[in-house]
Amino acid sequence: MSDILLQAQSELLMPTGLEERQLSQLFDNMLHKSGIESAELYFQNHQAESWILDEGIVKNSNFLTDKGVGIRSINQDKTGFSYTNDLTFQAIEQAAKASKNISFSTKNIGKKQDFKRVFGHSLYHPNNPLSSLSPGEKVAFLRKIDEYTRAQDTRVQRVKISLSCQHDTILIYDSDGTIAADRRPLICLNISLILSDKGRVEQGFYGGGARCDYDYFMHDNLWENYAKEAVRIAQVNFESIAAPAGLMPVVLGAGWNGVLLHEAVGHGLEGDFNRKGTSAYAGRLQETVASSLCTIVDDGTIENRRGSLNVDDEGIPAKKNILIEKGVLKQYMQDKMNARLMGVAPTGNGRRQSYAHIPMPRMTNTYMLPGQDVPDDIISSVSKGIYIVNMGGGQVDITSGQFVFAASEAYLIEKGKVTQPIKGATLIGNGPDIMNKVSMVGHDLALDPGIGVCGKAGQTVPVGVGQPTLKIDEMTVGGTNT
Repeated sequence: MSDILLQAQSELLMPTGLEERQLSQLFDNMLHKSGIESAELYFQNHQAESWILDEGIVKNSNFLTDKGVGIRSINQDKTGFSYTNDLTFQAIEQAAKASKNISFSTKNIGKKQDFKRVFGHSLYHPNNPLSSLSPGEKVAFLRKIDEYTRAQDTRVQRVKISLSCQHDTILIYDSDGTIAADRRPLICLNISLILSDKGRVEQGFYGGGARCDYDYFMHDNLWENYAKEAVRIAQVNFESIAAPAGLMPVVLGAGWNGVLLHEAVGHGLEGDFNRKGTSAYAGRLQETVASSLCTIVDDGTIENRRGSLNVDDEGIPAKKNILIEKGVLKQYMQDKMNARLMGVAPTGNGRRQSYAHIPMPRMTNTYMLPGQDVPDDIISSVSKGIYIVNMGGGQVDITSGQFVFAASEAYLIEKGKVTQPIKGATLIGNGPDIMNKVSMVGHDLALDPGIGVCGKAGQTVPVGVGQPTLKIDEMTVGGTNT
């Protein structure tokens, strides 16, 4: 970790001659007789690329680089924030004055602490994945995927493949004495296609990613599995019938369906919503909020996972936080400011999109722990219902917990057997209510393949989700077949 700190300082401070003594003096100036309780500098060097192959042609290739610093000053729950992509001391000093003036007060004067380095985890390799393949190798890889995908089914009419990666070097200085750094790789491969036959057209999509370099997709020919799965989903859609509608048991398959937990439960457990009393879970610590079969965690410490962090965006090492244990609400996810205002410790969930954004409590990898049930037994326990293999998009109201989600792959369950694939199913419900109707939890916990992106207050960050197979006794299903 010390090497990462030196690399971060080399990238972000040395090119313009910035020194720690200058940053220390900057904090002194910001806090002295200003009413500011704390201040923070968040430096970032962001590099990203994306490649898109469509109909066998590279139609888009982009490279982005962005370097800057965000300056935040805090007084109680009031935040002053400014940023600049000019990393000279003069520019940073001007931005710091603007930040301080926004949150100025005559009370609660803070004091700078001596700098102390924070050592986080070593969950992923710090090297930049952009250089792990040459441009020519990336194009050849995309064309290889295109050819392989088309060979899976003669009905494949169009294939679109996107390959992307980014690398972020961050460096954090806080007036509480924190110095922390991280170097974060992130890659993603997505395959979408269209199958056409006798006038009917269906789509398939699959993808994945991790905090690795591009070799991740080559290991055990993982990219081939992506292509086969995208084709399989489109083939299933060809056989689908209209989804039923009404109240019925729902079985959610393992893995990506954890996105429902993320949206319908996870967001409601973020500290800012609960401090302000706008979450359906506000003021309910130590209360039963779910079935006793449900234990839900947010874990930013899983190696190479999309949502994992060596340190969060405030310099706190990521943690494995038990949010709901056997149905009982244990804690909320916290950044520094909300944790201080709520009188608890930060949980390593302070995240931001970039140096141009303020941090807030956000999820990392959120999932439900496995239970004791055999997945086949869960299916056989349902006389008439639906089985959701993969979830699509959805909407959630944090205040009420109400949600609507579309299923991207689903089947009928009839007399304990998975039968006909269905199309157009939506799940409608209330997060806390649905969690209390979980009656069986499988032993087959799986995490998503690494495609999760979470949006909040105009910011997006990479996340992970997961769950075992689980049964919800009764749920409203929206469909076109009544």
